[in-house]
Amino acid sequence: MKFTLKTAATALALVCAASLANATELRLSHQWSNKDVRHKVAQIVADEVAAADVDLTIKIFGSKSLFKPREQYKPLSRGQLDMTVLPLSYAGGQQPAYNLTLMPGLVKNHDHAARLSASPFMEALEEKMAQDDVMVLVHGYLAGGFAGKDKCITKPEDVAGLQTRAAGKAFEQMLAGAGASIASMASSEIYNAMQTGVLQAANTSSSSFVSYRIYEQVKCYTPAGDYALWFMYQPMLMNKSTFDGLNEAQQNALRAAAAKAQAFYLEEAKKEDAASEQVFRDAGVEIAEMSAADFDAWRALAKETSYKAFVAEVPDGQALLDMALAVE
Repeated sequence: MKFTLKTAATALALVCAASLANATELRLSHQWSNKDVRHKVAQIVADEVAAADVDLTIKIFGSKSLFKPREQYKPLSRGQLDMTVLPLSYAGGQQPAYNLTLMPGLVKNHDHAARLSASPFMEALEEKMAQDDVMVLVHGYLAGGFAGKDKCITKPEDVAGLQTRAAGKAFEQMLAGAGASIASMASSEIYNAMQTGVLQAANTSSSSFVSYRIYEQVKCYTPAGDYALWFMYQPMLMNKSTFDGLNEAQQNALRAAAAKAQAFYLEEAKKEDAASEQVFRDAGVEIAEMSAADFDAWRALAKETSYKAFVAEVPDGQALLDMALAVE
């Protein structure tokens, strides 16, 4: 057979086709902009995997362009989506145990959150994820604080009689137990509610306090510091069957990328809290600090309200709660 340009081109095409057949593209969905820390976590994983040169690429679909925020877990569990970064409590309807990942007083600070992520408590949650064909690649928590329109909020009695917005059902239950009136709304609505006098206090994430300019409407801010009440587990998840279907080199590349992303996530989460405090301080807002005694008072109240409700609703709720509380 005479070797011609045509046969060379054909041979090259066959080589490329074989290479493409071995290459795998994973789709990762999330709801945030490309400036958000959770997108940056996803980008680290994608970049590290690409650099590993193992015929694996991750295509990121941000800003809820692929799935709506609360509708990502189900397609992930069915293999219609490969990866996502999301608050696990969004899937509390499918697995009520996940509601423990947005529970007041369960996490004290970011280092405590990291210990929780490496504990038997998290292993128990991961067993429930495995039932849905889901696994964790990157663990991560983000924190939040309180803001008061007219006063500082550090302990339960500070919210008595105040119209208060809380982030999540469990927080609403606890704040109601402290004598607050609850106003349910999205964090994007806090500013107007405070401006019009509908709201006197709010609880949300550090990043939301800054991005929605709440510092323009409040007298005092209690950021997440050595002690904070509001922590939300927001991991990067992957469909387990998809992961198991990758070759060993691809799996190792993903694990290495995830380890790097997880270390970044923890440091950036701490920075977000400190940055939010500085923004409020620069705006002339008084900064308050939650003490260990304040935290203990909130947790005691949570045990009588949020924790009690959770245990009543979830068959193995008490065992899971005890595992979480056992992490010092």
